[in-house]
Amino acid sequence: MAKKDNLTEKLKSHFGFDTFKGNQKAIIENVLAGNDTFVLMPTGGGKSLCYQLPSLMMEGTAIVISPLIALMKNQVDAMRNFSEEDGIAHFLNSSLNKSAIDQVKEDLLSGRTKLLYVAPESLTKEENVEFLRNIKISFYAVDEAHCISEWGHDFRPEYRRIRPIINEIGKRPLIALTATATPKVQHDIQKNLGMIDATVFKSSFNRPNLYYEVRSKGQDVDREIIKYIKANEGKSGIIYCLSRKKVEEFSDILKANGIKALSYHAGMDSQLRTSNQDAFLMEQADVIVATIAFGMGIDKPDVRYVIHYDIPKSLEGYYQETGRSGRDGGEGQCIAFYAYKDLQKLEKFMQGKPVAEQEIGKQLLLETAAYAETALCRRKVLLHYFGEEYTEDNCGNCDNCLNPKKQVEAKDLLSAVLEVVSALKEKFKTEYIVNLLLGNETAEIQSYKHNETEYFGSGQDEDEKTWNSVIRQALIAGYLMKDIENYGLLKITEKGKEFIDKPESFKITKDNEFEDEEEDAPVRGGASCAVDPVLYSMMKDLRKKLSKRLEVPPFVIFQDPSLEAMATTYPVTLEELQNIPGVGAGKAKRYGQEFVTLIRKHVEENEIERPEDLRVRTVANKSKLKVWIVQSIDRKVALDDIALTKGLEFTELLDEVEAIVYSGTRINIDYFLNDVMDEDHIEDIYEYFKDSETDDLKDAIEELGSEYTEEEIRLVRIKFLSEMAN
Repeated sequence: MAKKDNLTEKLKSHFGFDTFKGNQKAIIENVLAGNDTFVLMPTGGGKSLCYQLPSLMMEGTAIVISPLIALMKNQVDAMRNFSEEDGIAHFLNSSLNKSAIDQVKEDLLSGRTKLLYVAPESLTKEENVEFLRNIKISFYAVDEAHCISEWGHDFRPEYRRIRPIINEIGKRPLIALTATATPKVQHDIQKNLGMIDATVFKSSFNRPNLYYEVRSKGQDVDREIIKYIKANEGKSGIIYCLSRKKVEEFSDILKANGIKALSYHAGMDSQLRTSNQDAFLMEQADVIVATIAFGMGIDKPDVRYVIHYDIPKSLEGYYQETGRSGRDGGEGQCIAFYAYKDLQKLEKFMQGKPVAEQEIGKQLLLETAAYAETALCRRKVLLHYFGEEYTEDNCGNCDNCLNPKKQVEAKDLLSAVLEVVSALKEKFKTEYIVNLLLGNETAEIQSYKHNETEYFGSGQDEDEKTWNSVIRQALIAGYLMKDIENYGLLKITEKGKEFIDKPESFKITKDNEFEDEEEDAPVRGGASCAVDPVLYSMMKDLRKKLSKRLEVPPFVIFQDPSLEAMATTYPVTLEELQNIPGVGAGKAKRYGQEFVTLIRKHVEENEIERPEDLRVRTVANKSKLKVWIVQSIDRKVALDDIALTKGLEFTELLDEVEAIVYSGTRINIDYFLNDVMDEDHIEDIYEYFKDSETDDLKDAIEELGSEYTEEEIRLVRIKFLSEMAN
């Protein structure tokens, strides 16, 4: 009893806490007893205390191996704050100069240092190994231990060398810690660190306060996110993107919309990165847009939402990143945007890597897709992935549980799956089983001659989605399992064998539909349709009035798709109007005032709630190209030469030039027209557009006849629009 009290007293005297959290006490007692210890504890559970407190209580120095230089500095600073002695904690990594390293070594030799943080790369340096052999080491701690496994979400090859180096320096007890590990990764870590007999402490991965939602990623993803942030003004949030380029672009878009946002990724200058991180921690910025480089060990308790702009490469990564919200137990909203084509893109990036790595990457992506598309409780699916059973039927805190889908009986379908898995001696993965049932003659199926079996095509009455659903839900229900050594091979469990002998009711929920939406379509061409048809027809009347007064065709003022966009997002200032596709600054100034006045009046009279998150054009590459084209035309460079220089087809260049004039920029292409076209032709086409009610190309080709080419008509239309409208 005295020992327990002693431990709590030490916790109070060193760290100021009165009680331990979760498994902390049992873990620390195990470390103090000199046993190997394996800790699986979700973000925010208090992992670092599990090695910090024993290091202060034991004789010698604890060596903490950690992959993150920024995190080491944070932890060392924190330890120094708890102690009067600066030498109590140090780190050894590539950021230190010679005299700083000498100071660290002096403190270590004198016995002042209780905790030494080391990057795995520094640990393997010959001179450091030599030096550490002279130090009394209390134990080793391997933090972020999932980095050992190729199946983990953050594999680091240098982590594989930790065990041999420890053996060289001198064997001592080992504690490995990670915030995410599937059964496969856990096995990998223990095997590689030679700690198969370690005592395992596993905390629940369930974070009841986190709300999980997956939304379809359409064209309006930027607008949706902006709307969400504005509805949660003043709250802290993180937005994860997969590429550095997207991080930069999107943080610019947020800033342009009046949101206090900063960016963070590994390609930035380290000083700027640190200052952005600090600004977020100090609440000088509300939102950080980041790649996964951000947030490792960031101890900000009140992050209220984590948004995934792109779906991550693995569910472990997703869990780790969402875990950064609501660490204080308060609200934590986790929203991910999912489009299947994003996963296809990720798969393409893997090409060129070793085959084994591609195979692992592909399996991890399949798990992510399964999570995104499932209509089951997201908590259940996530926890099952980490080898934990969640017994509630409805968690009440995810999109699928709040909007449950109808279940359908699938007893016969499960029987069919189990029969095939059994007949194929449990040697194949989900994809293979589904292809066999559907009768898809893949090269692999042909090579095994399974296309000649009775099972081939026996499941053609159902679609691929349904078979995938059956298998996923059979895994969660415990009828099937995935082989831990040969990841992905389907095996039948005891429960599955019982089902084969005596089938019982098995209900499944059909997966959610995620239709791939078209990429952003240009404003020209087919109109999508306005949300507010009343306002749309009022604006068409106004356009007609203006066209009479100014003696220009209506389409010169604003095109239909632009009016439709206005009747959807309700711009009430000229600045907002410029964000409408096909409306540039020039056009907004020239024709916009009467339109925004009309819209404002309509909004007030009908008490309409506006989506005040109008998409702001940022300085993206597209506009760089447009600026370059305008400058080239000003210098009177021939249009075909401009196209050639930029590697564009001539028709693609015309698309760009049309977009420029439709947005209200005035250009003069007479120098080129007079060079390539007959003067009479120019005049005839120009007159046609003057008298026409529409700028439609098909109509013009039909009306003008075959002696004019499409390119000629488009060129003169550009001249006409530029002179009449701009």
